[in-house]
Amino acid sequence: MPPFTVHTEASAPAGSKPIIGQVEARFGRLPNLMATLAESPAAIEAYFTLMGIYEKSDLAPTEKQVVLMTNNRLNNCTYCMAAHSAVSKSQGVSDDVIAALRSGATLEDAKLEALRTFTERVFETRGDVSESDIDAFLSAGYTKANILEVVLGTALKVLSNYSNKFTQTPVDGPFQPFAWSPQQAAGV
Repeated sequence: MPPFTVHTEASAPAGSKPIIGQVEARFGRLPNLMATLAESPAAIEAYFTLMGIYEKSDLAPTEKQVVLMTNNRLNNCTYCMAAHSAVSKSQGVSDDVIAALRSGATLEDAKLEALRTFTERVFETRGDVSESDIDAFLSAGYTKANILEVVLGTALKVLSNYSNKFTQTPVDGPFQPFAWSPQQAAGV
């Protein structure tokens, strides 16, 4: 398969250009994930739109990253793990939480651990979680709306993690210090 292009606004299909402009206005640059998704105007628009919707969820910033990074690790997405490690750091997520999410270790905070565990169960069962999984999640202080927000975050990661597998998205310079491999999670 020929490699995917890491597009610029100049090389992107016409339908992707308006979204690229919105991405650059928001982030000050075009991250490589969005640059590769630009191959498909529908894909870049879907990701950018879904990302904005997920950001409106009731989950706190650290909780959002728990959902996203858990999925990144389970999907072995090297690009998104590096990117979300950098984003988490910039949002004030503690180094201990970031390290645990990168490795799959238990989180010390019981509520965040309930979120991480529930997210794993959603991933592993493709949404067919048990009543006891739901009860444990709700008992930790989460809501029925949060259940759906975990599904939303998981959907966002399916789009980006799977796309990165096909496009072999190179990790951007700002995310390089947070490079990650699945072997790190396995402790190899």
